[in-house]
Amino acid sequence: MRGMTDPSWRKKYGPWALVTGASEGIGRQMAEELARAGLDLVLVARRRAHLDRLAETLERDHGIAVRVIDLDLSAPDAAPKLLEALAGLDIGLFVASAGFGTSGRFVDADLATELAMLDVNCRAVLSLTHALGRRFVQRGSGGIVLMSSLLAFQGVPFAAHYAATKAYVQSLAEGLAHELAPFGVDVVASAPGPIRSGFAAVADMRMGMAQQPRVVARATLAALGRRTTVRPGWLSKLLEASLKLPRAMRVRIMRRVMGGMTKHKTGLPARQ
Repeated sequence: MRGMTDPSWRKKYGPWALVTGASEGIGRQMAEELARAGLDLVLVARRRAHLDRLAETLERDHGIAVRVIDLDLSAPDAAPKLLEALAGLDIGLFVASAGFGTSGRFVDADLATELAMLDVNCRAVLSLTHALGRRFVQRGSGGIVLMSSLLAFQGVPFAAHYAATKAYVQSLAEGLAHELAPFGVDVVASAPGPIRSGFAAVADMRMGMAQQPRVVARATLAALGRRTTVRPGWLSKLLEASLKLPRAMRVRIMRRVMGGMTKHKTGLPARQ
């Protein structure tokens, strides 16, 4: 992958990288790509067994050091606990891959679940980005990767709250990219389309076409320091064309798309 084999990668973004949501999907692929680049890793997710197996594989295959922290980022004290555990480590790269979504009618949703999603997708990202961003400014280099979504660029019926959390992440990344650039800190927002991972099962969505997490991870890391927003994969680039349409029209289009993915829950026809 372009940029990942350059020795300056570890100098600028190492020696340690923090990856949340590392047990599966995009987070796991991010960890594998960074291990291939020679960065030592701190892997965070809820499922300790998954992290331990991944850590063992990465240490064996790439000769790096890996620390694992099993933590639920929806907990109010999660971010302070994680930051305390990172004390003494020279973290130079933060990849915020942890997140989940829901689907269906907003008024039918379980409020506790929606609040937990807000905590993971936004509050934890805010807290960790704030603390680590300060570290990176002080060290004069670093990188921040925030996971946005193609759903972040307009309202999305039947995934209204999830899309809103990703709109927050997208806006935060765009602003920080300009704020932190003078201090040697790179920020990129990754806005993929549907991903072939455990996300769809958690969100209870039935996806047809979906991208492989590896495509997203590689394109995102390659864009770090080069672009503010990256839309990885051919499907995302195809869907990107819709962003040229008026926002109200995009909302109507997304109503059709999400209506098809969630018709088993809403009882609505795929085309409305």
